[in-house]
Amino acid sequence: MQASAIRFLQHLPLFASCSPEHLQQVANVTTEHRYEKGAVLFQRGDACDGMHVLVYGKVKLSVSSRSGSEKVVEIIYPGQSFGEAIMFMAGSYPVMAQTLEDALVLFVPATPLLALLDSDPQLARRMLAGLSMRLHGLLQDVASYSLQGAVARVVSYLLQALGEGEHAGAVTLPVNKQVMASRLNLTPETFSRVLQKLSEQAQIVVEGREIHIPDANKLQQLIEVA
Repeated sequence: MQASAIRFLQHLPLFASCSPEHLQQVANVTTEHRYEKGAVLFQRGDACDGMHVLVYGKVKLSVSSRSGSEKVVEIIYPGQSFGEAIMFMAGSYPVMAQTLEDALVLFVPATPLLALLDSDPQLARRMLAGLSMRLHGLLQDVASYSLQGAVARVVSYLLQALGEGEHAGAVTLPVNKQVMASRLNLTPETFSRVLQKLSEQAQIVVEGREIHIPDANKLQQLIEVA
């Protein structure tokens, strides 16, 4: 376990510049957890006593209302970490974490990791930079949800996923349409209506989770007139 943990951790931006000694210290306390699709890693309100790193699979971070509706706050992909912000606060999780597919997660407990941060200022700065980038991304999402209509949100996502400078191609949704709708702060019904509208106005073709875009300029025009 320690050897495989070191191999994975040393390729993460967070730990890439750590000395072999520090990497070994982290690996010594890191535990490996395998989860089946739909497994809950932690519930909202659970005490946070460390950080998680996703090796493979996908994990959604979400909150649920009293009525039972769910809002997906973030989707975690392989190579990303989560939980470290709450770990610093020694608080409880404000979200639930659940796997969207079979997943392998590394867990690094707080006490030894915080001790390592005390001895490695560069690691502390990299962790702060990573947290800042994620916060910036979440703030951009909030601004987008507040200022953009449903069509603009979906089009913006598709264009970003297609890639800058690409004029045509296919985008594969990383999660099912219900989760994708929640991530874009839309109801599944609204998301479906938007895709239908884009099929009519921009000739996109929706085949399950794969969306074929024949002309990105037509999508861009829909944002400009929205």
